[in-house]
Amino acid sequence: MPSLVGLDVPEIAAELNLPAFRARQIYDAVYRRAESITALPKDLRASLDLSLPSVSQRFESTDGTVRYLLQLTDRRTVETVFMPEEGRDTICISSQVGCPVNCGFCLTALMGLERNLTAGEIVSQVLQVAAAHRLDPRSRQLNVVMMGMGEPLLNLSSVLKATRLLVDDKGVGMSQRRITVSTSGIIPQLDELGKAEVRPKLAISLNASNEEQRQRLMPITRKYHLADLIAACRRYPLRAGEKLTFEYVLLGGVNDSDADARRVVKLLANLNAKMNLIALNPGPGIPYAMPEAARVASFQEIVKRAMPCFVRKPRGRDIYAACGQLARMNESAPISPASLSVL
Repeated sequence: MPSLVGLDVPEIAAELNLPAFRARQIYDAVYRRAESITALPKDLRASLDLSLPSVSQRFESTDGTVRYLLQLTDRRTVETVFMPEEGRDTICISSQVGCPVNCGFCLTALMGLERNLTAGEIVSQVLQVAAAHRLDPRSRQLNVVMMGMGEPLLNLSSVLKATRLLVDDKGVGMSQRRITVSTSGIIPQLDELGKAEVRPKLAISLNASNEEQRQRLMPITRKYHLADLIAACRRYPLRAGEKLTFEYVLLGGVNDSDADARRVVKLLANLNAKMNLIALNPGPGIPYAMPEAARVASFQEIVKRAMPCFVRKPRGRDIYAACGQLARMNESAPISPASLSVL
């Protein structure tokens, strides 16, 4: 019997040929990770597969971040990152094994795409890390960001089903506003995401101030043009109190000038948005340099005159766990202490 993680109550009932009340008991065991389900017959309990991906490797950063290499049933591996903070925790999860988008500054892109993850494999990452660190979204703020391996909108059906399972108050019980999906901008699926009744918040990886620059850095723009992406963002149906998030990876001497910042402000004019700046996280085979701290500060100063703009603090650079570094590395990163302190 395959693992029941990823199934909802009707699917469990159909899979096991059980009445709804029994399926609900099993559902509770799957998503609340109940240690026992004594109300179930012993032989049924023994037959259930509630297993999660196994931990193949675990790396811990000096800043408390933990990178997990999880092995799936087909022996492929995927990465999940746990980032503890004061008052809240964040789990960065993957939506695909590898990634097909081929951004030039990202280690994951060097892997290519192996396959999509199922909804169960997406949810399992959250359950695995929550169990390992005793996390309960009902008692402490828990954020889930789909910013790990993969382009989530190219696996949208599984991403949306996983989201529904995570926010079900009779299951995992997360808050819908605590889940964020990050995309390079797959426009048809972006429109589809906006129509979903239950959906994560949206973050767009921008990373360039004009079309030509974005085509060099993110070849996906050759199919989904920047002007069309901005138009899709303008029509995206935001919920009350919600903003679009734009993410911008700063590459030293490439896209981090004051002129770039001014073009970004013009590009995003009149959008209800905020921006997160990410200084490049280095890795082997990446042909770009980290920006100077002064460049990051200047870029932020210009953008924040028009919209909220934040510099995302790097987490787990020393274990290849930071944004753009997930590539199933089997060792920690040979990064100097000085580089860890860069914005």
